[in-house]
Amino acid sequence: MEHAQPAQLKTILLVDDGDDFRVTTKWFLTHFGYIVDAARNAEEGLALFNPAIHDLVVTDNSMPGMTGAEMAHVIKLRSPATPILMYSGNPPDDQSCLDCVIQRPAHLLALKDAADKLLAESWPPPHDAEPSSESNDKTTDARSTTLRTRRQKAKSC
Repeated sequence: MEHAQPAQLKTILLVDDGDDFRVTTKWFLTHFGYIVDAARNAEEGLALFNPAIHDLVVTDNSMPGMTGAEMAHVIKLRSPATPILMYSGNPPDDQSCLDCVIQRPAHLLALKDAADKLLAESWPPPHDAEPSSESNDKTTDARSTTLRTRRQKAKSC
């Protein structure tokens, strides 16, 4: 008798300097089956971020020190395929590094729905056999196309 492979749990890095928001959002997303790592600021978020672990980054923009948008630029340099969702009352003018922006106040269900959508559009990196170089080229082209499409849709998530 064959058993279906259990769905892989998705891990979210949540970055927000607001303690109440961070704790509430972590609790909320955890109850929908996500693993959530939380950071109090962008610098701590960058120290925690690992593209092999984190499937999605959720961040505020207005934080002391580095902003969420600045952190998003650094993350995209390290891992262009990692989607970044900004949930902020003060989103930046330059949203080129963001895959989705939700302006606060908005219900946490809107955040969860956007996270679900971004994660459904992404795919896990291959962990097993090394694909051929031709396959790598096709995968890179497909990821580039997907990233451009995500950025074009960022306002409509």
